[in-house]
Amino acid sequence: MESPVLRSPEEIAALYRELSQCPSLCSACIGPEVTTQYGGKYCNVYTEWSQQDLERAENVKFCRQYLIFHDSQAIVYSGPSGTCSEIKGELLSRESPSGALKAVLRKASPGKGEEKQFLEIWDQNRKVKSINLTVLEKHGNVYEDDQFGCLSWSHSETHLLYVAERKRPKAESFFQSRAPELSSSCADERRDKAVKGEQFVYHDDWGEALVGKSIPALCVLDLESGNVSVLEGIPEHISPGQAFWSPGDMGVVFIGWWHEPFRLGLRHCTNRRSALFYVDLTGARCELLSDDTKAVWSPRLSPDQCRIVYLENGVLGPHQQCSCLRMELLVVETLTGSVTSLTTGAPLGSWSLLTIDRDLLVARFSTPSCPPTLKVAFLPRAGQEAQVHWVCLEDVTPVPEISWVIRPLQPPPDQENPKYEGIDFEAILLQPSKGLGPRKLPLVVMPHGGPHSVCTASWMLYPAALCRIGFAVLLVNYRGSLGFGQDSVASLPGHVGCQDVKDVQYCVEQVLQEEPLDSARVALVGGSHGGFLACHLIGQYPGTYQACVARNPVVNMASMISGTDIPDWCLTEAGFPYAPNTLPDAFHWAEMLHKSPMQYVAQVRAPVLLLLGEEDRRVPPKQGLEYYRALKARGVPTRLLLYPRNSHALSGVEAEADGFMNMVLWLLQHLQC
Repeated sequence: MESPVLRSPEEIAALYRELSQCPSLCSACIGPEVTTQYGGKYCNVYTEWSQQDLERAENVKFCRQYLIFHDSQAIVYSGPSGTCSEIKGELLSRESPSGALKAVLRKASPGKGEEKQFLEIWDQNRKVKSINLTVLEKHGNVYEDDQFGCLSWSHSETHLLYVAERKRPKAESFFQSRAPELSSSCADERRDKAVKGEQFVYHDDWGEALVGKSIPALCVLDLESGNVSVLEGIPEHISPGQAFWSPGDMGVVFIGWWHEPFRLGLRHCTNRRSALFYVDLTGARCELLSDDTKAVWSPRLSPDQCRIVYLENGVLGPHQQCSCLRMELLVVETLTGSVTSLTTGAPLGSWSLLTIDRDLLVARFSTPSCPPTLKVAFLPRAGQEAQVHWVCLEDVTPVPEISWVIRPLQPPPDQENPKYEGIDFEAILLQPSKGLGPRKLPLVVMPHGGPHSVCTASWMLYPAALCRIGFAVLLVNYRGSLGFGQDSVASLPGHVGCQDVKDVQYCVEQVLQEEPLDSARVALVGGSHGGFLACHLIGQYPGTYQACVARNPVVNMASMISGTDIPDWCLTEAGFPYAPNTLPDAFHWAEMLHKSPMQYVAQVRAPVLLLLGEEDRRVPPKQGLEYYRALKARGVPTRLLLYPRNSHALSGVEAEADGFMNMVLWLLQHLQC
């Protein structure tokens, strides 16, 4: 007996619209502590969320605040304060240390013409300053990303620190003529500063999701005078970011990334050579604080302002790997190095710590069947971590009719990695729970990208929507995924296209044997390295899969190396060392092709839908086009959708919604649901 599956495009679109309205929790901050006249204490938790608006075809941000009454050890009462309100044009925001002021970086178009950036200062009742940074022309656009960006108050609350693109001299043609109206001395002075013949000089940037960000500069705004200054003394061979004030406001601590001989893609790459630096504001003297042969990131100043904590990785190798501090919701006793879970006994799912202040923890929690919710708790005393009591600030209703389970797996003996034996892996299986009985479900297999990434037991729009439509969904964390130790990460380079492919196939074969799934209706959906695996699987195991949807897939590592912002990825994952001053030899080229899905294109029978981002810098769209032409030449049913103004993630609201609809209709057609 086959399971009922939604088939109507109108019903599928309505379901997507409903689930896409579940907002994502982006950030949280804790306001100052207030003591009432009766001795009670309370504080405010400010949160920012993001939600798709299909009518406006954009992601909208909104804020919500909560009140927490406590006795410094336990929460007495908590609840929302007021209703949500949309945040329009905010790029960055940060409360001052005392909570009395708030800084906001905002983009706006006051009139017809170019978009401008304003730095605003608000007190509790009004906007007290608004500075047009674009008009000042001290620098280019301010960085709002989470790679370089920062908005840091000085401890005295008199200055603001941020990162912006360094201003370049204006360039003009060798043949630019002087207009009569520019004959004044001021106009001549401005024109003399223009550099002739350099308007077409190429400036490399930091790649995917950081397009146009090339030479970051540390900038300081003096709130009293409104003056902006660009900090001097930063070595020319590094790009600064993730900055904050040192104790006493006498200097700035920042991460500096080496950008010579050229910039490599930085997004999702924690292995780029970088170090911790300190620049003295009085003498413009820059001092190296950490090992300059490593990769460091995410620095923090301890509450007592005595220590700096940061994460450290090796340079090059896998783009993401185990760091010296684990990125989980854990408490680490810094003297002994012992680690204790703060979510033992709490519901199973995905926990992310958003902020901690005065021992008050604010966390995001979600599951594959429950959208994100906000939870708070006080950090227990040492030895009492298991007694932490999490309080939900606002209940979220789980999405009905979705059941899920985490399945532990071990590779069969003949698929063990001789150098890294005994490494297990996991998968998350989602199934429709309505009307359970003697039925068979169509299965959608979704390996993650990276490859050194992970599918967590968290809320994900596509898997949840597919499950509600009537598909079982299998999320595979093959060997090489994060969260299983450094040996698991190290086991995959040199074995891509083989070990990861076999792990996914083994997992699929196991669930087909053990679950009520229809082996005649199995499809693959994957993006980036997940698309690499999907294209491999339909070529290496053509009898298993009846349809495939690949989003910006890697199909030919050899041809990708010359066009991607991460050429080191192609060599590293193929098992070879990378150096910026060497070129691959013939053996390297052959091995990269051998480990690529293109090697198996002649065996593909499953119809393939390709979704590509026109502005993808990570996996250039020519990769998907190369695969499209190879499939078309061999008579395989193939369709290609190319989304303008979209990069690797295909995260534009219109592209995400359209991609979902086309994906589902492709699966329904070719799985004959």
